[in-house]
Amino acid sequence: MSLSIGDLNNSLINATDVKKVTTPGEAQANFANLLKNAINNVNELQVVSDKKTEALAMGQINDLHDVMITAQKASVTLQATVEMQRKAIDAYNEIMRMQV
Repeated sequence: MSLSIGDLNNSLINATDVKKVTTPGEAQANFANLLKNAINNVNELQVVSDKKTEALAMGQINDLHDVMITAQKASVTLQATVEMQRKAIDAYNEIMRMQV
């Protein structure tokens, strides 16, 4: 099957019609919402881990494995978030050092 230039042009035109052009303000709002949701997710995992650990200490939960898995998930998620923050700060500092 071969494609002609006309077919390619038509598919490109259709692809651009489907894409919605976002303004810088919308992109900023989308990025802010994405960060907020990610931080809320990290916070929720930490809260669940704390509640399960407290319940284990009070004798309300007997499943140590579940508590440890939940704590490890929260820990790994927090470490990944901190590492992403460091990388973003490093990237910002690198951009600020660039000569214009």
